[in-house]
Amino acid sequence: MRLGLALPVMTIFGAPAMAMPLHQYSALALAPSGDTLASVESAEEPDAATTPHGTIVVRAARDGHVLADLDPCKTCDYAGLSYGSDQQLLFVARDRKAGTSTLMSYAAGRTRKLATVDGLAATPRWSPDGRSIALLVTIGARKEAGATQAGVREVGEIGETNDEQRIAIVSAAGGTPRLVSPADRYVYEYDWTPDGRGFVATTARGNGDANWWVATIDAIDATSGAVRMIVRPTTQANFPRVSPDGKTVAYIGGLMSDFGSVGGDVWTVPLAGGEPADVTPHYRGSFTSLSWSRSGLRATALIGAQAAVVPVDAVHGAGKPLWTAPVTIAAGDGKVVFSGAGMMATVAQDFDHGPAILAGPIAGPAPISHENDGYAPLVSARSLTWHSGGSDVQGWLVAPRGVSNSSKAAMVTVVHGGPAAASTPVFVWQGSNAALVKAGYWLFFPNPRGSYGQGEAFTAANRRDFGGGDLKDILAGIDAAEAAAPIDDARLGLTGGSYGGFMSMWANTQTHRFKAIVAAAGLSNWISYYGTNGINTWMIPYFGKSAYDDPDAYWAASAIKLIKQAKTPTLITVGERDIEVPPTQSVEYWNGLKAAGVPTSLVIYPDEGHGIRAPDHVADARHRTIEWFDRYLKGQ
Repeated sequence: MRLGLALPVMTIFGAPAMAMPLHQYSALALAPSGDTLASVESAEEPDAATTPHGTIVVRAARDGHVLADLDPCKTCDYAGLSYGSDQQLLFVARDRKAGTSTLMSYAAGRTRKLATVDGLAATPRWSPDGRSIALLVTIGARKEAGATQAGVREVGEIGETNDEQRIAIVSAAGGTPRLVSPADRYVYEYDWTPDGRGFVATTARGNGDANWWVATIDAIDATSGAVRMIVRPTTQANFPRVSPDGKTVAYIGGLMSDFGSVGGDVWTVPLAGGEPADVTPHYRGSFTSLSWSRSGLRATALIGAQAAVVPVDAVHGAGKPLWTAPVTIAAGDGKVVFSGAGMMATVAQDFDHGPAILAGPIAGPAPISHENDGYAPLVSARSLTWHSGGSDVQGWLVAPRGVSNSSKAAMVTVVHGGPAAASTPVFVWQGSNAALVKAGYWLFFPNPRGSYGQGEAFTAANRRDFGGGDLKDILAGIDAAEAAAPIDDARLGLTGGSYGGFMSMWANTQTHRFKAIVAAAGLSNWISYYGTNGINTWMIPYFGKSAYDDPDAYWAASAIKLIKQAKTPTLITVGERDIEVPPTQSVEYWNGLKAAGVPTSLVIYPDEGHGIRAPDHVADARHRTIEWFDRYLKGQ
């Protein structure tokens, strides 16, 4: 068994002490010149009862000093920050109460309203000639975009009306948006072609929440809206990007279980159409975003425990990473934004350092924001590596800071969702993880087979094996954690949401090693799930066939089939309007545990989707989680 070494103290962040509240940065954009950047910034109190109002802060990229603080709509949320070649900043102001989204610009100290739509707007981008702006609009949206958002209530005739996210164009001078892409297609992502005559986009007909997994990469004419399919990918696809010469499209293709959770290889295909080519086969990492400019094709990647920036040759594949760090990174257009001057910017954080904007040369960006430098860390973290099933598996072991090793501690294993995703370092400061740490629990975040970070073969290793090899990897990882730290094997807890919720439900029927379980939005019966969820096209790449064509494969991985083997007390939480994993899956499991005589509790949160968002619901779930683990792991 091979263990990773403890991580050194990060030097890219400031020294820790205590400061409140935590400063948050989102939608980061970098000007083409590389001298200014902008993000939506807010100050968030721990476990606040309300969501803080953010403003758009423009900073000097060299040292982070604030050049402007924009808040033209006090009742709006801001998103979609994007710079043009003339340093003009675009953004969308969303007024939730009014149900409108307004495209706005900022330059030379002046903010202008360019267009307003009744509904949603996102991803504004300047045309190559700077004369117009494209954006994604959903006129009369009935719900927030994305399958993880609370679904429309299923009443009346079902499946007859769908939200339509379409490409629209607005003149640089402003005016009424002109809808371009046809109404029968939902557009997920897009990129201008270099000549400004059209777009490359991922699209699918019908319900946008349900059909991303069968989306095609298409060319859309900017004048007529005519659609021409470029390729029907053999994998899921994200980040379509057009080469500067307009001849080639690059995209990230791989086995992905959720739109927005990106990982795979870099693929290319001629813009005219043809066979796609995997230009990074056998790469020992997962590519997570793409950018293609005259400076070249660049990708971000997760390589084991490291976030990375990687150059990619469209023919010869990936080069050596230009920058790596054991952090989680985020920006407005992908994970990192680049300038034409060879600069990069991103928002980085790890388990014991709060978010900070990093900017500078790609080989060595440095922190330019310091609002969180004084925040005292709650934890110490290390990356662990262990061997399981013929592969090296990675995960994170997180301890309450300053704990004594004189006595063994209880540990809660946190399984990520997906399954195509990964646990990466996120600052522990609020929520259930922080509450568990404050209560004295160690945390273990495994990345078993099916996760990103070790290449496409590793991500695909759980096909038709849900709860098999991945559970073995997790249990072997707990062995590794116990060998590396004072963990009490008699006081192990397990939790997770979505696929992590399934693993929590399933593990209860496979092992009695855990003494308490909290399952959030879990799947208990893959057959009933297939027929009741709103996104069942995601399951075909994993199972090979539908539940109607191969029911045995689905039933074999269902916790309900083996419910009488469950012994561990389980708290279950789920959102009332979850379309990714309907609450009926939790009800079914709850009834099964009760029939088997297992202590259980079920909480369904009203109006919530896939993930609990309302602050009062978040607080309630956190309280119940701590109380459940304290009761069964500490006897309190």
